[in-house]
Parts: sequence; C-alpha cells; structure tokens
Amino acid sequence: MPEALKLAELLGSLSYALDMTEGQPEGHCVRCCWIGVHIGRRIGLDEEAIWALYYTLLLKDLGCSSNAARICELYLTDDQNFKHDYKLVGTNVSQVLGFVFQHTGRNESWTKRLTSILNIMRNGDAIAQELIQTRCDRGARIARQLRFPESVALGIHSLDEHWDGGGRPEGLGGEAIPLNARIALLSQVIDVFHFSHGQAAAMREIRQRAGHWFDPQLVAAFEAVAQDGGFWETLRDPQIAQAVQVLEPARFTRPLDEAYMDDIASAFGQVVDAKSPFTAGHSERVGFYAEMIAQELSLPKAQAHWIKRVGLLHDVGKLGVSSAILEKPGKLTHDEFGAVKEHARLTEEILAKIAQFDDLSKVAGAHHERLDGNGYPRRLSAPDIRIETRIVTVADIFDAISAARPYHGANSPERTLEIMHNMVDNAIDRRCYDAIKSVIHREIG
Repeated sequence: MPEALKLAELLGSLSYALDMTEGQPEGHCVRCCWIGVHIGRRIGLDEEAIWALYYTLLLKDLGCSSNAARICELYLTDDQNFKHDYKLVGTNVSQVLGFVFQHTGRNESWTKRLTSILNIMRNGDAIAQELIQTRCDRGARIARQLRFPESVALGIHSLDEHWDGGGRPEGLGGEAIPLNARIALLSQVIDVFHFSHGQAAAMREIRQRAGHWFDPQLVAAFEAVAQDGGFWETLRDPQIAQAVQVLEPARFTRPLDEAYMDDIASAFGQVVDAKSPFTAGHSERVGFYAEMIAQELSLPKAQAHWIKRVGLLHDVGKLGVSSAILEKPGKLTHDEFGAVKEHARLTEEILAKIAQFDDLSKVAGAHHERLDGNGYPRRLSAPDIRIETRIVTVADIFDAISAARPYHGANSPERTLEIMHNMVDNAIDRRCYDAIKSVIHREIG
C-alpha cells in the first residue's frame, strides 16, 4: 500500500501542470523550490517562514493560465513558446523590442502582423500591466482558496516586482516587495538560465540584474549557496522532486483531509478553465454533473464523490495545449487536433505522478475514449472503459455542447440532450445518458 499522501507530494506533482502553461521544461517550479529554499535558509529564515516560502515557490505560477488567451489575441502567437522565450529576454529596451518584433504574428500576413506590432508599440505599458495584473490577482486568489497564509498569496501576487521599482503590478521597490516574491523571482531566473544555458550563464545573469531586478543581498546569499557542488548536482537530477519533498518543514504542513483534497482539485480545475474565456467554470460543472449522474445510478456516496474529483481534474492536461489552438474558431488542422488530443495523455501523466492517484489518473485520462473504439488516447473499446470514465465522459460532453465555444454557440439543455442522443451506444454509455437526462429534467422542471 502507498504511504498516506502528503501536501508537498500532491502540490509538487500538480506544479508540473503549471510548468506546461508557462512553456517551461518539466519540473521548473520544483527546481525553483530547491533554489529558493536554499536561499531562504542561507539568510536565516525560521522554519515557519521557510514553509510559506516553500509553497510560494511551488505555486508561483498559479495564475499564469489566466493571461494565455489574451497573449494569443494580442501577439497572434502561441502563448507557451511566447512565455518560454520571453523569460530569456534581457533587461534592456532594445532586447524587449526585438522580442516583440520577432514573436508577434510570425505566421500571419504582413498586414495583420504590422497592425498588431503597432498596437503593442502604442499601448505596450497598458498591455503589460493588464497581462501581469490578471495573472498576479488570480494566482493570489487561488492561493488563498488553497488555505495558504497571506505571505504565500502576496509572494505570488508580487512575483514580477523589481528591486529598483520598475516591475509590476504595483511598482513596489526594495524591501516593500514581499521577501517571498523577491526570492521567487530570483529563483525563477536562475532556473530558466541554468536549464537553457548552464550554471555560468545563470550566475552571470543574476549578477547583472542585482540591484535592478534583484535584492543584492539575496544575490550574495545565492552566490554562497552556489559554492556547494552538491546543490548543483541535485538541481540537475531528474529525480529532484524527491529531494524537494524532504525540504518541506514537516512541523508546519497541513493535513490532507477529504475537504482539503476537494479544495485543491477545485483550485486546479480553475487554473485549467482560466486558459480560455469559453471554459470558465467547465471543470466545476463537469464535477457537479458527474456526481449527479453517479448518484442517479445509485453508486455509493464515496464513489460518487470520487468521480466528482475526477471531473474537477479531467482536463488538467489542457495546460499543455496552446491557447492559440484552444481558442481557434474554425476547423482545426490535423496537427492542431493532434495537439488537442495530447491533453488526455498529459492529464494521465500529471496525475500519475501521485502514487495515490494512479486509479484516478487512468479514469481521468480516458474521458475522450468511445465505446466504439474510435476515441483517444488509447482507442479503448467498451469492455475496457470503466463506469467512472463513462460518467465523466457524459458530463464533459453535456457541458461542452451546452456552453458556448469558439466553434459553436450555447445550446439549451433540451437541444444538448437531443444532440447527445445520436452519440448513445457509439460514443457514450446509454445508462449514463439516461441518468443525466433524468437529472437535467428534474433540475429544470
């Protein structure tokens, strides 16, 4: 039997989903946690402060999905590559302008590209403020929902503030910037440059930004940490997640009861749904419908509740799909549809990082399988598709058809059920369809 699930293991594993939405290599947030906790200990933070810093670092990108669609709209580009490359841009204006020219509308006509570039040039300050404010506000709000103290929420909110006052969203400077935010930004830049260009490049970059982006005392603290060869060895280790779990001050951790697990599942569902204005509330509704279907089928209460949690997390892999594809109003190309299909596999892969979620990951990752064997990612057929997956599939399809999407308008519950009726016995389970039909008719009268 696996050991009891711990908060550090659960959130450390889910942080891999946040890496994807930022276009960062797998384990970015975990590596930032390794870096930042060492800085915190070097400057003498007590264990309670280290605990808050630990979760600020793991969850620093909680709000990052919320500006993905807007980036695609403004820059006519893939949000993930855009975010990844932007983190490697230097601090001078010419580098930033060069980045904008290089990345805006690369695959669009020259007219559309020029229009977008001119809009960005004219309104660049307001655009940057909007994108960062959206991300910071949402990240802090979700951190509070996850029951973390205000020091964690403020650390996430102020991630993009700079020591010289030139950052965002509030233009804070010096020690007015929360310490957790100062450490998190420094850790982020260290990991980005170390992963892309190596140890020497990371050290060179933070020295150049000391006194501008970074608190010079924190840079000095990291230079002391950097003398330890073992620190770098672990930072490069693919199994670093295990070392990071050990770093959490266990005396201050929170017990993972069922209610807290639900809050965490709901929070990450919100992170996923924030990728698109069209999917706001989708995961919550799928979880709700799935639980109602399970109850209608007279499944045990505990099983129905577990199925709701699957519904909340079923689309976490969409954080690995570009919003440029998810927001596309027209028909997807073969390659674009292939990228969308990847989200089911990614959902299973992310959730399977948690030993206690092995069963849940398989059910969630199969929600696009069809009874006739024409689904994805594994083309399972009816005998291999579990009742829990069949329930989530019907809940997901009902919400996807009834809610507005880039490629169709909203449909009434009655019209949605009519459309779904044609899918019975080939795509969806008849019992689950009859169950949601009963639930909807009861709810709307």
